[in-house]
Amino acid sequence: MIYSALPIDGAYRIDPERIGDDRGFFARTFCAEDFAAHGLKAHWAQMNVSFSASRGTVRGMHFQRPPAAEAKLVRCLHGAMFDVLVDLRHGSPTFGQWTSVELTPETGAMVYVPEGVAHGFQTLQPDTEVLYCHSVAYDRSLEGGLRHDDAAVAISWPLPVSTLSARDRTHPGLNELEPITP
Repeated sequence: MIYSALPIDGAYRIDPERIGDDRGFFARTFCAEDFAAHGLKAHWAQMNVSFSASRGTVRGMHFQRPPAAEAKLVRCLHGAMFDVLVDLRHGSPTFGQWTSVELTPETGAMVYVPEGVAHGFQTLQPDTEVLYCHSVAYDRSLEGGLRHDDAAVAISWPLPVSTLSARDRTHPGLNELEPITP
């Protein structure tokens, strides 16, 4: 696997190294030893999948507060997505900054989201399916969110937002969030 550091501290794009032949290819998408060598969480407590029917759907920006702060490993299984991370860790040199990676099944690339970083995405194609691995099980009492259109963060979504959940519409802006220290 090829690990490429993203502009947010502790976040990575991870590309599989495909070994191909006339049948197709084989690629490793997780190795606990490789993750540990890069200082990444290597224990997955929960896996989830989301499906979005419409192009332009935004899901996020989601995170969990300590003590259930979670790292995530995100991969697009079908369709295409504009994956976004926002650093919410007070004291981090990249606090309040965002970065993005386009994920598709064709590349097989994944994004590692460290604890204290909000995650969300916009679908670039209809019928987009996403797989998430979580280092901690979901705890409704510790869930949090950041407005997808907060002017203080200024995420440049590539498409007009076609669909957004009622919950995601009510998230606070960066300056309204309680400090997060994972």
